[in-house]
Amino acid sequence: MTEPKFDMHPKASPEIIEERQALAEYVCRELRRAGFPVYRRDLSGDPHRQPGVDVHMTPFVDGGVYANWSTEAELRDAALDLFAQGIDYSNPPPIVRHHNTVVHLMQAALLGILTSAGFEVEEPDSHGHGTMVRVTGRRT
Repeated sequence: MTEPKFDMHPKASPEIIEERQALAEYVCRELRRAGFPVYRRDLSGDPHRQPGVDVHMTPFVDGGVYANWSTEAELRDAALDLFAQGIDYSNPPPIVRHHNTVVHLMQAALLGILTSAGFEVEEPDSHGHGTMVRVTGRRT
């Protein structure tokens, strides 16, 4: 019997990964200086989402450094529970609308703050990355 094969994304070189780790730390530093609670789930291995900004680095060739806002569990879980039950997308419940508004406003804030701090940022594909912000580098 043959083992199933999984296509794994190729990993970036150790030098690129090291550069991304350093960039992620710069991002954390600047967001903390702006007053945000920041954590690195990719380093802690913690599966639970804390409120604040999750900055993480992906080691794949097409990866990068990402920042993503997480609300407090009370708001997040209430919205996700209703979403999982099925909602009318044309008229979502108020808690779902509120959660979506908060994460989209925080995405815009992160884009603006990181740009102001000298980073090159972009809004990645929302289907694969939700409301994350991708940090591609620092302006020189």
